[in-house]
Amino acid sequence: MDLRFTPEETAFRAEVRAFLRSEIPAGIRRKVSEGRKLEREDIVASQRILNAKGWAVPHWPVEWGGQDWSAIQRYIFTEELQQAAVPLPLQFNCYMVGPVIAAFGSEAQKRRFLAPTANLDIWWCQGFSEPGAGSDLASLKTRAVRDGDSYVVNGQKTWTTLGQYADWIFCLVRTDPEAKKQAGISFLLIDMKTPGITVRPIVTLEGHHEVNEVFFDDVRVPAENLVGTENKGWDYAKFLLANERSGIARIGMTKERIARIKRLARELPSGAGTMWDDIGFRTRLAQLEIELKALEITQMRVIAAQMKAGSDRPDPASSILKIKGSELQQTSTELLLELAGPYGAVGAGRVTGPESAAFGWADAAAALYFNNRKVSIYGGSNEIQHNVIAKAILGL
Repeated sequence: MDLRFTPEETAFRAEVRAFLRSEIPAGIRRKVSEGRKLEREDIVASQRILNAKGWAVPHWPVEWGGQDWSAIQRYIFTEELQQAAVPLPLQFNCYMVGPVIAAFGSEAQKRRFLAPTANLDIWWCQGFSEPGAGSDLASLKTRAVRDGDSYVVNGQKTWTTLGQYADWIFCLVRTDPEAKKQAGISFLLIDMKTPGITVRPIVTLEGHHEVNEVFFDDVRVPAENLVGTENKGWDYAKFLLANERSGIARIGMTKERIARIKRLARELPSGAGTMWDDIGFRTRLAQLEIELKALEITQMRVIAAQMKAGSDRPDPASSILKIKGSELQQTSTELLLELAGPYGAVGAGRVTGPESAAFGWADAAAALYFNNRKVSIYGGSNEIQHNVIAKAILGL
């Protein structure tokens, strides 16, 4: 299998790289590189620049804003986004609900939602996890009862990322409590301004408000907001999660972080030299690079196999990429935190005096480390991914 890029693909990479570095504001890219909190307007501004170019949702059908790119081009584009430290197009819009609506939604839903979803005129959040239904998502209890032309929704969702910004939420709800767990679930689109919805913040370990609880008390949702067929929502959720997992490896993001670690290690004093002189540190960094290269080749092989088979559907092998990719992201943040040393204590970014020039970035390294503990959990925990691999790939 030849995994080398063609001259046309290499030229495409150069075009993407030049555009991202010239058109996405440097201040936004600096925040991403340093792991600092992005404001709502940062994410919106970046995505609208990409959408104006036609690059916010290249994997969507062409009629709804996508590009007729090959899987290799889509891979190159995503890697260049990450290596340029450009905010990824909002995951909930572009890789979750958008593809679901495009694949399973009614024509009216496609016309109503897809264009504003791509341009971030609508900000979506995800209503899947519940206090008693996280990794075992099929245990969800949020109910939707049909009442004439509406569903009446009651229940609670949790870990709703960026729900404080959201205009709409896409939810898994139980519409048939008597059916087998997976068989009684539906996929609903709910306006966050609907009476009866309450959003409460959850402040995470690093002190950020990123996730939320969402409560539904007799929330009336028009039946026309049901995606696809009632009680078939589990099928749409599996499609969504496979799309999400295929991007969670974030190889380009880890490459960008490794480059930053190398740069910092050569600059930061340690004993009579710098951190780069520490052979143990360099050995761990080299091991990370080796494993990342192996993961990159694995992802390329998965893409090549899909192209050869003529399939554009998510591959079960995305679970392998998700597991290893999330582990390597966490390893990279551990090395970054080691560079920060005592200055990486939460709150230490208020470093002042002569150390501020060298270590003013360190508190963001701590926040990034803590925040990345979740990447092996969301999108389906790594333990669940082992089950997926066992069933879908190994046939056990």
